[in-house]
Amino acid sequence: MPTSEPEPIVMSETVTAPDTSLVSARRPLPRVLAVANQKGGVGKTTTSVNLGAALAELGYRVLVIDLDPQGNATTGLGIDARNFELSMYDVIMRDATLEDCVEPTSIKNLFVAPATIDLAGAEIELVPAFSRELKLKRAIDAVIGDFDFVLIDCPPSLGLITVNGLAAAHEVLVPIQCEYYALEGLSQLLRNVHLVASNLNAGLDVSTIVLTMYDARTKLADQVASDVRAHFGTKVCRTVIPRTVRLSEAPSFGQPITTFDPTSRGAIAYRELAKEVSGGAS
Repeated sequence: MPTSEPEPIVMSETVTAPDTSLVSARRPLPRVLAVANQKGGVGKTTTSVNLGAALAELGYRVLVIDLDPQGNATTGLGIDARNFELSMYDVIMRDATLEDCVEPTSIKNLFVAPATIDLAGAEIELVPAFSRELKLKRAIDAVIGDFDFVLIDCPPSLGLITVNGLAAAHEVLVPIQCEYYALEGLSQLLRNVHLVASNLNAGLDVSTIVLTMYDARTKLADQVASDVRAHFGTKVCRTVIPRTVRLSEAPSFGQPITTFDPTSRGAIAYRELAKEVSGGAS
């Protein structure tokens, strides 16, 4: 382990701080949030599943849409691929209704639109498709009245599946891990959000940044957190998600942390995050 002080994190000049003028504005329900970051392993699925469960615990009706071919949000909410007929592949590629795809979870008010490995092929199959970027938006529009929050768990890429997620969303939530290379790929994500807003989805913005995998024992975590806050201001949530063993274990039991270990640090953090994220809802 290196003993020297970590070097200062240099922000890329291409990463421009988002407009913070609307941060305090009340956002009406229903809200559709794309949980996105081009970098993998930053806590997108963990946040989608556990924030969704914590919002459901507060009494909101929540739909988690799994757009990742790995289907981790699906299995993390206890849904077995052998127990459902339709997945997000059928919704995007075969025009199945989202209503027919949605599965209830074991948690009251929490639902999931599952993904399977079939979704990996959709990236190529979408290329010649008519109005290919808006397939998910049309599917969500048909059921939006049934939910208060829709959380779209996007894959760690900036292909057509993620573009569908951004085109369908009202806002973007970006998890950023408190480690080296935290901002790797973020400038490209922000550019894509801007492109989608300019061409497909006027008004789309990065509304929320969540610091994840925070290890209070390291100076680096504090440094990353302070740098991100300095750069993005009030877009960054006050609640920080800790790195814990229990958070890592919960998905293998098919449960969100709020059910798996309700009194753990991770569960408490996601409950606080849910209060913070929903605070502007009306």
